[in-house]
Order: sequence, then C-alpha cells, then structure tokens
Amino acid sequence: MKTSFITLLALVAGLAVNAQPNQIMSTNKTETATFGGGCFWCMEAVFERLPGVISVTSGFAGGKVENPTYHQVCEGTTGHAEVTQIVFDPARISFDKLLSVFWQAHDPTTLNRQGADEGTQYRSIILYHDEKQRLLAEKSKLAAKDDFRSPIVTEIVPFKKFYPAEDYHQGYYDANSNAGYCQVVIAPKLEKLEHKKVIQPTPQTK
Repeated sequence: MKTSFITLLALVAGLAVNAQPNQIMSTNKTETATFGGGCFWCMEAVFERLPGVISVTSGFAGGKVENPTYHQVCEGTTGHAEVTQIVFDPARISFDKLLSVFWQAHDPTTLNRQGADEGTQYRSIILYHDEKQRLLAEKSKLAAKDDFRSPIVTEIVPFKKFYPAEDYHQGYYDANSNAGYCQVVIAPKLEKLEHKKVIQPTPQTK
C-alpha cells in the first residue's frame, strides 16, 4: 500500500514538473509598442519607470533612410521620428495603459515640436504593430482629445522598421541626470508624472 502511494506521489510530482515549463512560457509572453513624443531621452525615462515594461530602447522609425545616424535625423531630411521601442509584459501592463501614459508624457497638439525641440523628428507618432494596436490607438486618441484644448496631431501609422540610436543615447537620463537638458526638461516631467502616481520613482526595467 505504501509503495503504491509513493509511486502515485512520484507520478503526480512528475506531472507537476513537466507542467512547469509550459506555465513559465505562458507568462513570458511579451509585446512591443513604438511611440514618438519628442526627444527620445524624455520618453525613455518615462516608460522605463512603469512596472511591466521589460525594456525601452531609443531609436528612429517612420522614415525612408536605412540605418540613419542621430545627426542625419536631426537634420530633418530622413523622415524619421525619434521614438522609443517598448517591450512589455501584457500580463502586467496593457497596451491601453501605455497609451494612457503616452498622452500624459508629452503634448500631442503641437505639430513637429515639443517645447523648444522643433522639427519633424520630434513629431507625435504611434507606430502600430498589428490591427489590434491600431484600433486601440485610434480609440485612445479619440478619448484623449477631451484632455486637450487644441486638436491632437498625433500620427497613427503602421510600424515598418526600427533603428536603435547610438549607444550613448540609451539610458541617457539615468546616466546624465545632472546634465542641463535633463534637469530643465526631463526631471520636471518625471516629477509631475510621479506625483500623479503615473510612474514609479525609479526604473522598473530589467
């Protein structure tokens, strides 16, 4: 009797062990969002402070030139926007939540400009990765218009290709928080969003 019971326990344990990898795989699913809302240093600092966001990469998208450099994009001739590509865990944070933060993290009513940063590379843009994201983005944009006095000019376009920016742009705020631009532009934005409980005070990315 004892032997049969032990055998049964071993069988159950074996089934549990075999089931674990599938359970882990199901919780490791990630999705990607690509947003542009002015300087990517600002947007990167905001989105990396959201629980559920795994990584945020600053780069360029929406243009026609292959492998553009930062200086080329700054000239405004490549068609690219400065964007952040966000890899997130949909079980912990939804695309809708990311969109909500997107609208709060910049001014989507100023065409090709955010504050003193001017040029098409600073335009407000959502690059959707699938039809579901497109529909959610359109719905979110429609709902967000009530929060602004001027019309929203944010582009909603299909994602095609993303080019990571040079290494020194990655994690820029966290590495240069005492720099003038970070102190004058980024820090106040983070403080405002933190005060509103939109973001955490420190990066949540791995």
